[in-house]
Amino acid sequence: MPTTFPRISSRRALQAATAGFVAFGLLLWWLLSLGEPPPSGTITFSTGTKAGVYQQYGKLLRKQFDTDMPNLRVTLKTSDGSQENVRLVATDGADFTIAAADAVDTYELANQPGADQLRGVARLYDDYVQLIVPRDSDIRSVADLRGKRVAIGRPRSGVRLIANRVLKAAGLDAKHDITPFADGIDKGPERLKRGDIDAFFWSGGLPTQGLAILADSFSFRFVPIPATLVAKLHEQGGATRYYRATNMPESAYPSIQNGVAVPTIAVSNLLMTRADVDARLAEWVTRAVIKSRDEIGRSVHSAQLVDLRTAIYTDPLTLHDGARRYYESVKP
Repeated sequence: MPTTFPRISSRRALQAATAGFVAFGLLLWWLLSLGEPPPSGTITFSTGTKAGVYQQYGKLLRKQFDTDMPNLRVTLKTSDGSQENVRLVATDGADFTIAAADAVDTYELANQPGADQLRGVARLYDDYVQLIVPRDSDIRSVADLRGKRVAIGRPRSGVRLIANRVLKAAGLDAKHDITPFADGIDKGPERLKRGDIDAFFWSGGLPTQGLAILADSFSFRFVPIPATLVAKLHEQGGATRYYRATNMPESAYPSIQNGVAVPTIAVSNLLMTRADVDARLAEWVTRAVIKSRDEIGRSVHSAQLVDLRTAIYTDPLTLHDGARRYYESVKP
């Protein structure tokens, strides 16, 4: 006996088809991030000096922005470094930047213009303080810099901020006990190579391109900054609480370190903006930073250390509402 199937009316079939299309439409709407187009307009991103990690990172991050937000125009602005970057964002000279936590805290503690409007987007990677001298130099400690010609970074750089504090912890006055030079990573390596200076300070991610290039043509070494000196540094109070004693890994500059780690100081870097920056833009920027970690990390090794689990900790900055929205959306 043949099997019979119930007949479905054309009306019921149409209702079922309509429901299916509605469900598909809702799914597509959800997959397209609620149908909202990427942010557009123009923003300024302050980076840092040539041959430094900030500038290299900023250039690569702009490429990710171009991919994710093709109608957003991003202007990169060079700067002295952290101290200038903080001031630029606080006073509307830039919309986003990278700065070390100690420079941010120093600006806030001094109640500088716009300090209360600064907001965090992501904790990125750590800077390492690097004190560089020629291989045959008689400088073995920070205290040995007395009477020497020392590059301590540009006036508005994070390097200058840290160098002055490290010198003070070692019992030296940057104005009287050394001959200071305002050179950064862009000019310091070449000046050391020519013998124009005896040493220079640098604070940056590992490895820093400018030092990696110097290692190919000049024999130098790193002067250790031991934990005992870091303890004295902390006695200065204030923003020095963001410095921690650590070791620069032997893999940072293999041909220079010869398998030996160097005691030094580390401080975290923050991607930052202002409270009045559009929340949706901040959310997309945060997503792009996390998304681009591996791609940027192929060229900027320190970018590989960007971690979703720690990016949310932007102390001393309050997290921007847009960044918070992104982190909440990806919580497990």
